[in-house]
Amino acid sequence: MNLFFVNALVSLLGAIVLHEMGHFFAARICSVPVKQAGLGWGPKLYGVRLSQVDCQLRLLPIGAYVQMDMRVLQSRPLMQQLFVLGAGIGVNLTLCTMTWGSLFGALNLALAIGNLVPLYQLDGWKSGMVICRRMFGRRSPLVEWILTLGGGAVALSVLIRAFLSI
Repeated sequence: MNLFFVNALVSLLGAIVLHEMGHFFAARICSVPVKQAGLGWGPKLYGVRLSQVDCQLRLLPIGAYVQMDMRVLQSRPLMQQLFVLGAGIGVNLTLCTMTWGSLFGALNLALAIGNLVPLYQLDGWKSGMVICRRMFGRRSPLVEWILTLGGGAVALSVLIRAFLSI
């Protein structure tokens, strides 16, 4: 197997896991219970319960997640909510700075920038929802749909621009 491919795969996996650990530890600092943490998508291959957190390994090793008690998170002050939601991006930017010039650094930068885009279920979108709900004092389906569709349009335009410049 090509050494570059192995390096890229391990680096990406490490960047994703460390990103999610940022959310995990930020949630713990803010006393937000974490219910589940997982690596990958699809059917569960393996699971273990550690410190009241269900840890799972899934079939497709693409992506990861930390599932928190959303009611508790939403009851926290705005800055704590944004701290928890932005912690993964903060970890990636820190790792990018520390490993600048390496493949691991580039992958962390890409992961941080990608998560800033307000695309559905990414950190930027979740933070946008928190801010909009705080601004309006309630949920607003119209504003949330505009944020969701607008974020999708921004992500699509960035992707198209990136491909056109190749």
